[in-house]
Amino acid sequence: MTTTSAEPGTPLDDATLVGRARDGDVRAYEQLVLRYQGPMFRLASRMLADRADAEDVVQDVFLTAWRRLAQLNDDAAFVGWLYRTTTNRCLNVLRARRPRADVDLDTAESPRTETRPEHAAQVSGQLAALNDALQRLTPPQRACWLLREVHGRSYDEIAEIVGANAVAVRGRIARARAQLAEVMKPWR
Repeated sequence: MTTTSAEPGTPLDDATLVGRARDGDVRAYEQLVLRYQGPMFRLASRMLADRADAEDVVQDVFLTAWRRLAQLNDDAAFVGWLYRTTTNRCLNVLRARRPRADVDLDTAESPRTETRPEHAAQVSGQLAALNDALQRLTPPQRACWLLREVHGRSYDEIAEIVGANAVAVRGRIARARAQLAEVMKPWR
């Protein structure tokens, strides 16, 4: 195993950690999990609107990634692979679900609110409206919008993650933005 030395206290890059994890370094993989479990959970929780399902998906994604690490051809592609796997697992869960009338999305981390109760109530109302609007998007629209707007992925990255071309991704995001803008008009 080739060892890459880094300055003490300097975190190793993803590709180095992936290479080490592939060679059996469990601590390197733990670092990757610590680095990316938050973003993957936020994506899953917003796509699924269910904390328990999101936790299950993320746990399954990281377990599968560990088992299939040897199949990853490009160490630098690990993060995109995680996003793709998480998105696909969420879409599978959504396909398997029956339509639900009431969705409670207390899964996302709450933003810090001021101590004024009226401000906290307003922000809470806005979040509830946004979460409700997100659940009304089609799963592919929701996935593309979240990957772009929340996780900052490029159109090309999203296209690779969801298995579509960049033009289709742009269309899904545009439709999602239009629907969300319409629903959120009262909050402007």
